[in-house]
Amino acid sequence: MNASAEQEPLSAETLSPAERARRRLIGWMLGVSASVLGVLMAIPLVRVALYPLLAQAAANPWADLGPEDDFRSLTTPVRRVIQIRKLDGWRQITAERVVYVTKGADGKLEVLTAVCPHLGCEVQWNPDLGQFKCPCHGGTFAPDGRHLSGPPPRGMDPLPLSVENGRLRVQYEYFRNLVPTREVMS
Repeated sequence: MNASAEQEPLSAETLSPAERARRRLIGWMLGVSASVLGVLMAIPLVRVALYPLLAQAAANPWADLGPEDDFRSLTTPVRRVIQIRKLDGWRQITAERVVYVTKGADGKLEVLTAVCPHLGCEVQWNPDLGQFKCPCHGGTFAPDGRHLSGPPPRGMDPLPLSVENGRLRVQYEYFRNLVPTREVMS
């Protein structure tokens, strides 16, 4: 093989100043491009990591229970199942929740959640006894939701209600269990 055909590796001493400047520029451009690409790829990871800290809990929407006139002559609580749309991460789910429409001690309409304030079991209306009864630990409640007996620390939790265009509406809320005072969780 001919010596002129072989090329010696280029070293920093053999490069002209213009070639050295060009190599520095290309190296700088590659470094900046790699850094920008790294930052762009990290943005989704940072968003996923910080989402629970930055997310705001949305208020539950109002659910329709029916015409207000249907509940004016109540003598016993009426069970209703409402549907609630919830945002669970990035997916939206529809959950069914049981509520009872009843009259309070003052005779006004009230909507009670069916979740027992003890451990969260679903409270059932027992027409034979004329009271609510928790099937899990035997807690009992009056028709207006007052605590009568058993381990629950308080009465059944009332929910916000409104009347719009003659229709009874309720806003479902979740309450902390095992505490004597009502603490809304969401």
